This record gives sequence, structure tokens and C-alpha cells, in this order.
Amino acid sequence: MLKSQNGSQAIQNQQETNLYKCELCRDTGYIITPQIDKQPLMTPCKCLENEKIKRLWQNSGINTDNLGKSFSNFEEWSNKSKEMKSKAIEYYKSFNTLRTERRNSILLCGNPGSGKTHMALALANNFLKKDIRVVYMPYRDIVTSLKQNMIDEEYYKKTLSKYQTCEVLLLDDLYKGKVNETDINIMFELINYRYLNHLPLIVSTEFTVEKLLSFDEAIGSRIYEMSKDFIVEIEGTENNYRLR
Repeated sequence: MLKSQNGSQAIQNQQETNLYKCELCRDTGYIITPQIDKQPLMTPCKCLENEKIKRLWQNSGINTDNLGKSFSNFEEWSNKSKEMKSKAIEYYKSFNTLRTERRNSILLCGNPGSGKTHMALALANNFLKKDIRVVYMPYRDIVTSLKQNMIDEEYYKKTLSKYQTCEVLLLDDLYKGKVNETDINIMFELINYRYLNHLPLIVSTEFTVEKLLSFDEAIGSRIYEMSKDFIVEIEGTENNYRLR
């Protein structure tokens, strides 16, 4: 009979556990530790921080599937991948001292499949954990949306302003796809605003600095100047991890 009761209690406990997202705090956000002759000690649960980071990612426009992107799980398979990781970590550690300077950005450019987006997202993830707000801009998606809605002046200005004025902008896959004069005009509005106001950029692109300048020298030279201390150019198929 006792065995049966114990079994029933175990099932009940398991059912109760399944009701909560976090087993440690039972979704209260705090872990309560009793103390003799004192008020219970309430310690914030780690799930609070995790949920905060998820909200920040969502507000930044980044899929929460990318929460796992970090410096530590970036695989170094070539000298260039090592250089990129080293440069990104250096940028992260220096950010608070350079964030209001002219040269306050980082540019990861060149070969597809070299891990540029992973490293850019790792930077964003670390910044968000420090309450430094990053907004993610997938270049092709946003530029296409802006072009389709140019006649709607309110939408256009509001959307562009989101990327012009944010604390840190992660501009992913710059100039992906066919580039025309309208694309260039939109990007000049965006980059020039951030350039003039000393607002940092994290840029990933498949194009080298020389190619960026050939698209439009005004835009390319601004990105180059902003990122001059933190540029990694990656060329050669040996740096494409998908072809290993």
C-alpha cells in the first residue's frame, strides 16, 4: 500500500513539474531559500536573465534560434577564421571606450561560408547581455521592403529611422543580390546618418573593401573609416567551411 502511495505521489510531482517552464523557481522568477530565524532568502533565478535576453533578441529582430551563437562555439578552421574571432573579441572588449568615436565599428567581409554572420551574431548576443541594444537588419529583406513602400512616406521614414538611430546596428549581408541606384540611395541615407552621429555598425558582407567602394565610394569610404581598426577581409575557397 505504501509503495502504491509513493508511486502516486511521484506521478503527482511529475505532473506538477510539467506545468512549469522553469523547474527551479516554478515560474516565480526567484529561488526561495529558508533561513533559521530570518526572512527567507530570495535569489533571482537564471531563467529571468534568459527570458530577458530572449525578449531583447525578439525586439532586435533576431530569431531566438540564434541565441546560441557565441565566441566559444565558433569553430576556428583557418588562419582567417582565427583572425576574425580574435578581432571580434578585441572589438567587444574595447567597445565602451570607442563607442562614441568616429572609428567605432567592425567590418567582416569577403568569402561566403566563412562564419561572418555567426561572429556578428555572437557580438550582438554579448552586447545584449550587457544591455547594449542591437538591432538586426537583414540587408536584402529590409531594403526590398523599403523600396516597396517608398510611396508611404510615414512607413518609409519610421522604418528607416529604426535602423538609423538604434544604439548598435547589425547590418547583415550588405549588398546581397542585385544592387541598383535606389538601393544605394537608401543605404546612403542610413550609413550617412550613423556616420555623422557616431553610431556603431557591425557589418557583414560577401564583398571586399575594394568592391564596397566600387558600389558607391561615399558609402564604402564611410564604412571603411568607421571600421578602420576592426576590418577582417576573407578571400579564397579554403576559408569557406562549407567546402571543407
